[in-house]
Amino acid sequence: MLFYRLILFFTLLTQTLLSYCWRNDQHPERSAKKNLTVSECEALVKQYRYNKPDSALYYAEKAIALAEREKDSVGLATMLNQLGMIGDNFGKFEESRQNYLRAAAIYRALRSKKGEATETVRLGVVELRKGNYDEAIGYFLKAMELSEQISDRAGIMEANITLGEVYIARKQYDTALRYLKSAEKLDKTLPFSSLSLNLCSNFGIVYREKGDFKLAKAYIQKGINLSNKPQLWGLHITLINNLASVYAKAGFREKSISLQKTALEKSREIQNYIRELQTLITLADTYGNDNIDYCLFYLKQALALAEEKGAIKQKIDILQRLGDVYKYLKNYKEALKMKEQEHALADSFFYRDMSKQIANLQSEYELNKSKARVQELKYENNRQALERKIILFITAGIAILLLVVAFHYFRTKELNRLLNRANAELKDSNTVKDKLFSILAHDLRQPIASVINFLYIIDDDSLTPDEKHDVINKLIVNSNASLDTLNQLLKWGEMQIKGVVINPIVFCPKEIIERNVNLLSAAADSKSIHIDNSVTDTIRIYCDADHFDFTIRNLLSNAIKFTPNGGRVFITAERKSETTVKFSVKDTGVGISNDRLDSIFKINNISTQGTNNEKGTSLGLAMCKEFIEANNGTIEVVSEKNRGSEFILYIKASSEG
Repeated sequence: MLFYRLILFFTLLTQTLLSYCWRNDQHPERSAKKNLTVSECEALVKQYRYNKPDSALYYAEKAIALAEREKDSVGLATMLNQLGMIGDNFGKFEESRQNYLRAAAIYRALRSKKGEATETVRLGVVELRKGNYDEAIGYFLKAMELSEQISDRAGIMEANITLGEVYIARKQYDTALRYLKSAEKLDKTLPFSSLSLNLCSNFGIVYREKGDFKLAKAYIQKGINLSNKPQLWGLHITLINNLASVYAKAGFREKSISLQKTALEKSREIQNYIRELQTLITLADTYGNDNIDYCLFYLKQALALAEEKGAIKQKIDILQRLGDVYKYLKNYKEALKMKEQEHALADSFFYRDMSKQIANLQSEYELNKSKARVQELKYENNRQALERKIILFITAGIAILLLVVAFHYFRTKELNRLLNRANAELKDSNTVKDKLFSILAHDLRQPIASVINFLYIIDDDSLTPDEKHDVINKLIVNSNASLDTLNQLLKWGEMQIKGVVINPIVFCPKEIIERNVNLLSAAADSKSIHIDNSVTDTIRIYCDADHFDFTIRNLLSNAIKFTPNGGRVFITAERKSETTVKFSVKDTGVGISNDRLDSIFKINNISTQGTNNEKGTSLGLAMCKEFIEANNGTIEVVSEKNRGSEFILYIKASSEG
């Protein structure tokens, strides 16, 4: 008798020890550390959520109690979110929904739009998994609005991704693509995150369903490459399964099965039961009726795993599939058994949810009664609210007054700016007027006076014929100079009144250049200056021919004027590109000092005499610049004192030559 009692004692002791060890194995941290913080519990929840859901649930509830005791609102909201995701994995959608609603209310009270947006997305996911697509869209749009209010690009991206998932579920793939592409634009501006992998996965699903297998594989493969890290293996496995589904739909079943087996191996390696369940079910679907033994093999494994982890929603789905398989095999006894288990489990599961909903309605009724009592208290605070409104109106009045003062200040500032601009324009106008009178008084009056003097000299009978001939030549030079000055003045005056009028045509510049070389050859010969014109007749340009003629004549005249006896002038042209021709008028003259280079093309530029005391008006270069720029060209000068000057024109080339 004593012997049997000892056996019974040791048996009970062994069972107790095994039970204790099993509990510690299920919750390894419980015995290691009792006083955990909320953040430590959160880390443990994330660690155990996919391989030991009971442990994850234990630490989530422990953290919630701790946060409530310490009045840690953020910690409480965080753990309610984690508890909601655990419920999602179990298919307990109503429990998850209530946890997300509580978390959202906490964030709303804390005025944390980011936290509220996160919980709103989770609420949308619950409705999406329940098949309530309109409600899901409403939550996701609300989440996007909250994220936009705080310019949270990651939140906006997540809202676009989840909206895409709703329309994928609705099989509205074009609409889904629109949201996914919006998310893709944001993804390019953000650091890498798991959202990038969700985006790749969803693009793959859309293009798979649209039959674009190449693009589907490209997106999913991109996600697989980015997620091949231990901390991202959950999404990595999902992406592998999605790639397998693409190959399956494209008709490559063996490749699909190979990928799914890889996903199954990785799921078991990281002990992620959610991904393992998904992979087992998709493997069974891929084998299907063509290989019914393998289909049953994987479904039975999935059923055992769902039972072990308490995944009731998934278990119901697996029992339904097993019933269909046994029915296909005409094993009606097993098919009936599976269906009975499915219905019994579904009844208990959904009835329990319904009971909880009734309890929630009762709680909501009590809450509404409390709100009614609160409303009564609000009426007592009306007087204080009225005082606050009066203060608000006074503040608004002061703000409006400040706005009026600011408006008048900025208006006065703008008027002063316009007045200063008008003064500057008046100053420029006076400068032009002074320049005009200076030219009339000196550059035009003096040559005309010289002409009169020369006429008196010619009238003198004491001059010999040679002397008269010499005087007449000088008279011609002075008259031509006066005429040139007058022509420039008239042209410049016309520009000031009418603006620059252009008549662009396609023409060969060589003819105009040669004509001006011949025109100025007498002046060049008088100083023994050699003009080297290398412009060919292959060049064609598109601009106003008169403007080009004036510019070349002025630049060539200046080159002769400021080049000493025996010097040289070079005229070249070359095509710099398909659209531009470069012209150069280069001399070996006296050059231009650095202090005059900046103002050489301005109206206030001071005229200087040539090497033989030739006179100018200083209008020519200013007019050249206006003409060239009016024809969409540019003019520039390169010069150094006593080393000559080079004036360069860039003019639009003709497409015909």
